[in-house]
Amino acid sequence: QVQLVESGGGSVQAGGSLRLSCAASEYILDRYCMGWFRQAPGKEREGVAAIDKNRNTNYEPSLKGRFTISKDHAKKILVLQMTSLKPDDTAVYYCAAEDCAYSSYVRVPLFGYRGRGTQVTVSS
Repeated sequence: QVQLVESGGGSVQAGGSLRLSCAASEYILDRYCMGWFRQAPGKEREGVAAIDKNRNTNYEPSLKGRFTISKDHAKKILVLQMTSLKPDDTAVYYCAAEDCAYSSYVRVPLFGYRGRGTQVTVSS
């Protein structure tokens, strides 16, 4: 059974940073496509970033340069480092995984496994 548990959300002022973590098994980190998506109130789910088993990454274009996705195998976590946060980044952020070789960030909201989410609130 695939279990994904997010942490690290919170409230921050515009311009600040947050680091989200997603605990996963070593098997999932090694073999699955993983990623982050978010959902703001009243809006559709939006893919944020994806990383494949070879650590190739891709991002929603407007977020590239501010958000970085990575894997920490020693800690068995998927990480989303977010900088220069804006009020528009306010959303629930979800970690997701899929048994695949490669995936675009666009497909991350459709992945078969996801965590319960962590709230990120950015105030102006």
